[in-house]
Amino acid sequence: MSTSISTIRNLGPAYEEACKRAGIHSAEELRGLGADAAYGRLLANGSKPHFIGYYVLVMALQGRPWNDCKGDEKKALRKRFDTIKAQSFDKGRSEFERILDQIGVIEKTASR
Repeated sequence: MSTSISTIRNLGPAYEEACKRAGIHSAEELRGLGADAAYGRLLANGSKPHFIGYYVLVMALQGRPWNDCKGDEKKALRKRFDTIKAQSFDKGRSEFERILDQIGVIEKTASR
């Protein structure tokens, strides 16, 4: 029997819907993937990259309150998030597109 994703602390129905669109259907499957792989799948399946969404997922999978991370730990999470975001959005893009994106000319979409 599988457990609903929304039973994980801090993850509600909206997160569960995003996970289902990414092919993640249970709390057990989400935990098995881990935060980085799961968030990468969310981005690859249409979710927009938001640090807060990633941050909440990491804290939820660790069983911690969402506001329990500060200072250097939060900076390290931000760096991990930026890496996942770059890997997700840079596949198949030209150097010109990446430069335009860095200066805000192209809106990032997961469909690239």
